[in-house]
Amino acid sequence: MKVSVVKDILEANDRIAQENRAIFDEKGLMVFNLMSSPGAGKTTLLEKTIGALHDSLKIGVIEGDIQSSHDAERIADKGIPVVQINTGGACHLDGNMIRDTFKEFDLDALDLLVVENVGNLVCPAEFKVGEDFKAMILSVTEGDDKPAKYPLMFRESRILLINKIDLIPYLDISMNRIKEEALKINPHLIIFEISCKTGEGLDQWYAWLKETVERRNAA
Repeated sequence: MKVSVVKDILEANDRIAQENRAIFDEKGLMVFNLMSSPGAGKTTLLEKTIGALHDSLKIGVIEGDIQSSHDAERIADKGIPVVQINTGGACHLDGNMIRDTFKEFDLDALDLLVVENVGNLVCPAEFKVGEDFKAMILSVTEGDDKPAKYPLMFRESRILLINKIDLIPYLDISMNRIKEEALKINPHLIIFEISCKTGEGLDQWYAWLKETVERRNAA
């Protein structure tokens, strides 16, 4: 009975996500769903990315948190449109929550919409929101066993950003193990090794994202 209920919830969400996707396609808008565990660096990465690309891309952000508007306030300080969703306990955003934000944006004026999901390595991977792709951040401080422990997140993502690489000298982890295990789960993963603190690797991420948005919006 429980399995059937969960299946019904996911199928209903998928239908709404497809409707969202149709709207995004109509607007020529690229959307990506950014996921990670709490504290891996999602908001900091967005701040850096917005700062680097604000002259070339018109970006909007949907911020998902269980409570508070702290992250949305940080993004709003960058001078871009942002909408906060407080889930009140839910560990993920879903298609219906995303659809409810549309009236707050001028979607025609955007090139890129980023959904910063609730910090969690399980639930966000299960729920589509209408995105073009999912991207996940893994902080090296989380250890090198996360692909094996949370395979769905790696399987569903197109992008893996391995963050805080400036801390590797102080940690007992293997970068090779992270990448090898992640690619076993998803051989098509595009991996960026980055440090939001030092800036290492971020230029490659900015260039890839800018090119991908421009190619998507020109199609």
